Amino acid sequence: MVFYLLLFMAICYLWWRWRAGDVLRDTDIAGKYIFITGCDTGFGNLAARTLDKKGFQVIASCLTELGAADLKSAASEQLQTVLLDVRDPNNVKKVAEWVKAKVGEKGLWGLINNAGIMGAVASTDWLNIEHFREPIEVNLIGLINVTLNMLPLVKKAKGRIVNVSRAGGRLAFSGGGYFPSKYGVEGFNDSLRRDMKVFGVEVSCIEPGLFKTELSDRTKVMKERIAIWNQLPSDIRKQYGEGYLEQDAANKEKLAKKFKNTDLSQVVQCMEHALTSRHPCARYAVGWDAQILWIPLSNMPEALQDFILLRNKVKPADPTTG
Repeated sequence: MVFYLLLFMAICYLWWRWRAGDVLRDTDIAGKYIFITGCDTGFGNLAARTLDKKGFQVIASCLTELGAADLKSAASEQLQTVLLDVRDPNNVKKVAEWVKAKVGEKGLWGLINNAGIMGAVASTDWLNIEHFREPIEVNLIGLINVTLNMLPLVKKAKGRIVNVSRAGGRLAFSGGGYFPSKYGVEGFNDSLRRDMKVFGVEVSCIEPGLFKTELSDRTKVMKERIAIWNQLPSDIRKQYGEGYLEQDAANKEKLAKKFKNTDLSQVVQCMEHALTSRHPCARYAVGWDAQILWIPLSNMPEALQDFILLRNKVKPADPTTG
C-alpha cells in the first residue's frame, strides 16, 4: 500500500514539474508589455532589469525621479519608466491612461503589483491608527486601485497578474499595519484569481520569507521603534520596562540574521515563472524560511504557532498593570 502511495506521489510530482516547465518561447515574449510597480529598489528594480533583458517591453513605475533615473541607466533603451504614487487615485488613473496609449490593442500581458512599505512594526498598544493606515493604503488599497485601473488592459491580452504579498500574509509576527495589509492582499488575490479564470487571465501571489531589502532595513525599523517608544505615555513604558526596547531589538536582530535571505533573484525567478509558464502556480513561497517554517506553520494549530513565535519573545516588566 505504501509503495502505491509513493508511486502516486511521484507521478503527481513529475506531472506538476512538467506543467511548471512549460514556458513561453522567446518569440512569444517579444512585444509583450509588462507593468511593474515599486521599481526604485528591491524586488521591483531587479524584476524590471531582468524582464527587460528577457525581451519584455517593461514599463516600470517608480516613486522618485532618482529611482527612475537609476533604473533607466541600468537597463536597455527599450525599458520605460513612469512616476507613480499608488496612494494617489488621480495619479493611478493618469498612469493607467498613459499605459493604455502605450500598449494599444496588444493590451498588457503582465501586471506585477510590487510596491509596498513596512511602516511601523511594534507592539499594538504602542501605535495609533495612522501607523496602521499608511501600510494599508500603500500595500492593499494602492494595489487594488492599480489592479482595477489596469485590469481591462490585462483582460484584453489574456495576460497575467502577479501580486507580491509576504509569508507575513499568512502569519503575523508583530503589530502594525504591515501584516493586516498583506493578509488583505492574500484575500484580494484569491477572489481576483477566481473571478478572472473565465477571462483567461492567470493571477498569482508571491510569498517571500525574510529578505534583505530596503523595506526591511533593520536600522530604519529600529529608528522608528525608538521614536514611537519615546512618545509613549509613561504608564505604558512602565508596563514594559526601560530595558525592554534594547532587549527586544537584540532579539529581533538575532532572528533576522538567522532567517534573512539575501538572494533577491529567487523572488524574481518566481515572478518570471508566473509571467511565462503556461500553467503558473497560484502561490509561490520563496526563501527557505517561508517554505519550511512560516508557510507550514501558518497551517498548524494556533497553540503551536504561539509556542514557536512567543518562546523567545521578551516579556514586559509588569504586564499585570495593563
